[in-house]
Amino acid sequence: MIYQTFSPGEDLDAFIKCYWTLESAAASPQRQRIVPDGCMEMIFHYGDLYRQYTDQDHYIIQPRCFVIGQLTRPLEIEPAGATGIFAVRFRPEGFIPFATLPVKEMENRAIATTVLFAAAGRQLNQHILKAGTTAERISITETFLRKQLADQRTIDRVSKQTVEMILSANGRCAVDQLSGQLQINRRQLERKFATMIGLSPKQLSRIVRMQTVLRLLLNKQYDNLTRLAYEGNYYDQAHFIRDFRAFTGKTPGDFYGSNLQLSALFYGVE
Repeated sequence: MIYQTFSPGEDLDAFIKCYWTLESAAASPQRQRIVPDGCMEMIFHYGDLYRQYTDQDHYIIQPRCFVIGQLTRPLEIEPAGATGIFAVRFRPEGFIPFATLPVKEMENRAIATTVLFAAAGRQLNQHILKAGTTAERISITETFLRKQLADQRTIDRVSKQTVEMILSANGRCAVDQLSGQLQINRRQLERKFATMIGLSPKQLSRIVRMQTVLRLLLNKQYDNLTRLAYEGNYYDQAHFIRDFRAFTGKTPGDFYGSNLQLSALFYGVE
């Protein structure tokens, strides 16, 4: 599989983390485990579609063009043929200006762009799928998103600051600490954040902290589970393993290896 990332235009950088493509000429029927990373994504399959497993033995076929909401649990997918994907990875707070549904209702769901954007979504799909290059797809997407921005909400300042604090601390933030620094009532912060991000501050902190650990695994920067737990600022090894299983569905030992390498493409470990 060939995976590439591309930067957005400067005017959209506040909303978009990157664009990415994934291509494989040959079918590779192997399940891939996607781990929550705190980012919503807009996905366009110009290759064959993917199966999305609802449990061990049952699956649905993903829409050809859709937005995947915030993940709070691991997601298993499998290519049904040759892969050709163009995607927009939004920043944690970046999708809200384009949302036509409450982002909390999109949690763990793949929602077709035609459902979200109606006729404009159908036109976007047609143009993206007909485009011959990544540069064309980026241009089409940015034109669409700029048009959407004209009539949509801006990112809430408190939510944006909270995201920045969580990211800069690698998820090592208590909600009381965040509300204190921002001088806002904890419940008010949690309510604003859930509306804008689709997660609670605690959920995003846990996800970001787990991503820090996954980077260490990917780069082989660890000696044992005790060090991994320490690097992730977990209370103890049992707490670390419990969180790891919640977000990946596996223990650290079971997850390591080819499964990690494949999943790294999808959840943005860079």
